[in-house]
Amino acid sequence: MSVLAALTAREITRKLVKAGFRFIYAKGSHCFFHNLISNRITLVPMHGGKNIGRGLLRKILKQAGISVEEFIKL
Repeated sequence: MSVLAALTAREITRKLVKAGFRFIYAKGSHCFFHNLISNRITLVPMHGGKNIGRGLLRKILKQAGISVEEFIKL
């Protein structure tokens, strides 16, 4: 199993867009993304350049239906 690093929200959103997600809307400090192919919605907290921890990143990937290995390849 690959090790995830703590990433900023901007880096995570870039990889989600590469995976086929598109930005829908933002509510407060959270951005919602939708994938038309898998019909999945995931949200990413945008907290001023702070890193998102590995645990929360795993939850975001689970919502998105992306494995850790696929995410690292992006």
